[in-house]
Amino acid sequence: MLQLTPQMKILVAVEPVDGRKGIDGLAQVCREKLAEDPFSGCVFLFRTRKGTSIKILVYDGQGYFYAQKRLSQGSFRFWPIGADSSFSLQPHQAQMLLAAGSPWVKAAPVWRAVRAESRQVPA
Repeated sequence: MLQLTPQMKILVAVEPVDGRKGIDGLAQVCREKLAEDPFSGCVFLFRTRKGTSIKILVYDGQGYFYAQKRLSQGSFRFWPIGADSSFSLQPHQAQMLLAAGSPWVKAAPVWRAVRAESRQVPA
């Protein structure tokens, strides 16, 4: 599990990326489009073109940590926009963004209940 701490630099790529990109492709986007070193330890967040997935890339000194969150319904609507290629977020804002909420609100997002299977408990 990746723990976002206040000491981490978190950059969000404003432009969407191709969902087929893996570690090497995203590292190339960091270098070419964001003008950042992918080995810096910075946490990079990318959104796919459809907006249904977020990809996370961070180098921890030994190797890359790569993760993807794909929504089962809807899309990540609250994505930073602007003239720059990247946008810096605080850890709590990144957590809200990953929860498909707006990083600029101060309240927690409404969570969808996980469907519980009905099981009979043995007596």
